[in-house]
Amino acid sequence: MTHRPEIDPTSPLLFVINGASGANKAQAKREAIEQAMAAAGRPFELWFCEPHELADKARQAAAQAAATRTAVVAVGGDGTLNTVAQAVHTAGGAMGVVAQGTFNYFARTHHLPTDPGEAVATLLRCTPQPVQLAAVNDRVFLVNASLGLYPDLLEDRETYKARFGRNRWVALGAALATLLGTRRSWRLRIQLDGTVRDVRTMTLFVGNNRLQLAQFGVQPEAPPGGGVPGQGSIAAVMLRSIGTGAMLRLILSGAMGRLGEAESVENFAFHHMTVQPSRLRRRRTKVAFDGEVAWMRAPLDFRVVPEPLYLLKPEGAAPAEAIDIDAETPAQ
Repeated sequence: MTHRPEIDPTSPLLFVINGASGANKAQAKREAIEQAMAAAGRPFELWFCEPHELADKARQAAAQAAATRTAVVAVGGDGTLNTVAQAVHTAGGAMGVVAQGTFNYFARTHHLPTDPGEAVATLLRCTPQPVQLAAVNDRVFLVNASLGLYPDLLEDRETYKARFGRNRWVALGAALATLLGTRRSWRLRIQLDGTVRDVRTMTLFVGNNRLQLAQFGVQPEAPPGGGVPGQGSIAAVMLRSIGTGAMLRLILSGAMGRLGEAESVENFAFHHMTVQPSRLRRRRTKVAFDGEVAWMRAPLDFRVVPEPLYLLKPEGAAPAEAIDIDAETPAQ
């Protein structure tokens, strides 16, 4: 386990802000952060950037934070949080979160408000605490990673959001359109716990967030060696090929929080799993992680990362299961 980073209260907090949401929203974020920081008398820097600049800015901020004993605060949706987490974890520093996404599972899991002013005021009272990271190949993820149907769903969701706006109902509508549209199955060779098996599935979803899994009613059994998703292990969910009628019933099961009971769904917890898509002639496949989509080389290596991410979060908070995961959150 890496050494817990120390925070110097006289060193400026570095806020990395994805400016893709538009000038009005960016200005609102700026004002909320400035007001909260001024009220606390805490020095800070705002690093606004465009999406194509985000990875470089996150690495620069992480290096500066490590050198000056401060934290990098990610302001944005799941993709922004993921990019900053990757940079901060590599640098061995601490990370804060002002979540501005659609569902905000990561922030809710760790008891962080989604209102910008409240989130900043809260993180000023927090200390760096270790939280579990997972990874697929060389990319970490905070909430989930997947291949097959789910990356297609995310790409369709972004198309719908660009046309109809960024909110939960648009996201849910896009999901329904994808799930009920044209679907294909994948043949996967999975190596897990010393065994090899060939499966056929429409999607392989790997979750690192207990709240998201619980919302859909997926509660995998602990893997050999113990641990539960988000606390020592991660969870895989596989969906076998089904027709439109069965898909409608499956969507209803998910909406009722009973997805894990569906006969067409298999789920299990694990620490390390290697996946080879056998249908590929090329060595790359499309993978989604924390709302982003990228091409990765196969085989895909899913695992719990041994070294934690140090997150600014409240001490002594109630168990994550007690959070209302259906509460309203701002659109990304």
